[in-house]
This record gives sequence, structure tokens and C-alpha cells, in this order.
Amino acid sequence: MKLEKMDAFFITRLNGYDEHMMTEIEGAKEFYPYTAALLPLEHDVKVLDLGCGTGLELEYYFSLNGGASVVGIDLSSDMLAALKRKFADRKVKLICGSYFDVPFEANCFDAAVSVESLHHFTAAQKLKLYKKLNTALTGNGYFVLTDYFAESEEAEHFYFSELERLKSEQGLEPNAFYHYDTPLTVEHEIEVLKKAGFSDVQIMRNWEATYTILAR
Repeated sequence: MKLEKMDAFFITRLNGYDEHMMTEIEGAKEFYPYTAALLPLEHDVKVLDLGCGTGLELEYYFSLNGGASVVGIDLSSDMLAALKRKFADRKVKLICGSYFDVPFEANCFDAAVSVESLHHFTAAQKLKLYKKLNTALTGNGYFVLTDYFAESEEAEHFYFSELERLKSEQGLEPNAFYHYDTPLTVEHEIEVLKKAGFSDVQIMRNWEATYTILAR
């Protein structure tokens, strides 16, 4: 397979993206509204959405809490434009960039959410992000992560090894983000969250390989 840079991959697939996500991913019609329902319902809360894409989870969240303020971060300007069109009447601030690089204000967000975005990165990359995220949450703040995970340590190792093999074969930039799934096991994901300072990490539900994790 030919690897594509992350932002380019999603730009070429914007048309039909929402339908694909909702119909082709096991449990999507359940886990998007389920994730949204775990976010705070108070009127003036501020929520950070990591890898917000076209805002599928926000469609459900704003139906529950139209007064929330959301900061959404995504690599794709085209997806952010689609999200902005959907929610022109909501309090949404959009940032085009990598959530690894965008600075987060300390003690700023009542909650954070990420759906089907973080399964492309290493434990080390996630640890830095989750530490930054932990400081950005208020004292009672929490992180809702819904993503899919490797079924075993052997599978996890294979995904990362295969990505490196493909990048080497294709002469690609070693540190650039390419669209290739490298999920951790759910156990390793929980370990990273705890190392980052989240003391209470719980599996809430799962749909086959997709899990919702709540980290406080």
C-alpha cells in the first residue's frame, strides 16, 4: 500500500466521510451518541475536541448541550470548514494543526474528547499529549476517549513494524504523520493515561475493538 500524509488522506475523502464513518465502522451509530452523552451538560462548559474532523460527535453533543463552548483541533482545513458549516450557530473555535503542537491553556477545559483519531500514534507521543491535556483540564475535568485498539500485544507490534517498513520502502519522512493505523492495546492505552497523571481511568463500554475510556 502507498502511504499518504494524514491531512491529504482526509482531504481526498471528505465527500462521503460522514456516511462512511457511520455505516462502515462497527458500533458507530451507538458509540458517537454514547460518547457525547458522557460530556458535561452544564450550560457554560468548555470542551476540547482532539481530531474533531467534521464533528460527528458534536452533532450529538450540541443536541444535548447547545450552550457548550467547543475548541476543535484537526489537521484538515477542509474538514474544519465542513464542521463550521454544520455548527455556524454554536460556540465553536477551530484550530487547524496538530494537537501535539498546539499549546493548551492550563486549567481551561471542563472536559476533552477524542473519537477515532488517536490510533495512529505511539505510546511516547501519546504520553506527551496526555500530560499536556491533563494540565489543560480543570480540577474536576475529565477526558472521554473513544477509539479502536489492537487485539493483542503481537498485533500492536506488527502494526508499528509494518508502518516503519512501508515508510522505509517508500523513502518517506521518518517523523511526518502518515495515515496508517497503529493502535495500542487497550491495556497499554490505560497505562499511558495513568503515567500522564490521570488517576481514575475506566473502560465504560466497548463495541468489538472500539472502546470508550473515561479518564479523570
